[in-house]
Amino acid sequence: MESPIPLPVERAILKLGSDISLARRRRHITQASLAERMGASISTVQRMEKGDARIPIHFFARALHVFGEIQALEHLLDTASDEIGLTLMDENLPKRVRSKRGTPKAL
Repeated sequence: MESPIPLPVERAILKLGSDISLARRRRHITQASLAERMGASISTVQRMEKGDARIPIHFFARALHVFGEIQALEHLLDTASDEIGLTLMDENLPKRVRSKRGTPKAL
C-alpha cells in the first residue's frame, strides 16, 4: 500500500505542473508539440500540468529542458551550498590531526 503524499509535496507538484502549463502557453506551444519535444504522450503532458504525482520526474526534467530551464533542476539541492549538511560535517571534524608513527610529516 502506498503512503499518502505529504501536503507540501502535493502542493509543490501542483504548482510545478501549473507553472509548466503557464510557460507552455506563454510560449504558444501546444500540448502536442511539448509532448513531441519531450518524447512523451499528450496525456502525460496533460497529467503533468494537472500536478499528477505519479508522473516520473524525468518528464518534468524534459519539460524544463524544452523551456531552457534545466539548470533550475540541477541546482535544487546544491551540496556545495547545503548549509545544514556542511555544518553537520564540520561538527564531526577532529579537534587535532596527528601523524601516525613512522609516517613522514606533511609540509
